[in-house]
Formats: sequence, structure tokens, C-alpha cells
Amino acid sequence: QVQLVESGGGLVQAGGSLRLSCAVSRSISSANAMGWYRQAPGKQRELVANIISGGSTMYADSVKGRFTISRDNPKNTVYLQMNSLKPEDTAVYYCNAKFWGVVFWGQGTQVTVSS
Repeated sequence: QVQLVESGGGLVQAGGSLRLSCAVSRSISSANAMGWYRQAPGKQRELVANIISGGSTMYADSVKGRFTISRDNPKNTVYLQMNSLKPEDTAVYYCNAKFWGVVFWGQGTQVTVSS
């Protein structure tokens, strides 16, 4: 079993920044992929960004140029740097990791952007 714990969410004004962290209970260097998703009230969970084992990244169009996903292998932590936040970024943000073809999820962290 793999545990993921997100942190760093909170309340921020539009235009501000937050950095989310996802601490993983095993070595992320062996992960096939890691990603950040979000779910706003009444909406489906959507992919925000992911990073695969080779280091390639992918972003949702809505966050390109504003969000950056990165990882620190020695710390077994994945980050999501979020800049120029907008009210529509308000959601619960979830971290996930894929090991051996199995996807594990964290419990989520709330991000609220006020206008």
C-alpha cells in the first residue's frame, strides 16, 4: 500500500500563489507517473498536471503558464506551484501516484481563491 499526503492548500486572493506538496510513503523514483487533479463542487475531477517517470510533464490548458509540477525524489515529494490564481481554480486538489499499474490517491487539500 502507498500513502499520499497533500498539504499547502488554503485561502488566497486572486493573483496570488500557493505551493501544494504531496508526500509519498515510498520512493517516487519508481513511480510510473504522478499527478495533480482537482474537483470543484458539482464538477467532475479533472487532471491539472502530471509528470511521468522520464520527467515529461503535461498540463491542462486552463493552467498552462501558471502552474508547474515538479518532484524531489530524495524527499519523495511532488509539488504543484500555482501562480496567478483565479477564482475558477477553487477546488479540492488531489495528488495521485501510479505504481505497478495501480493508482493511489491522497485525501485532498482545499484551495480557495477569492476575487
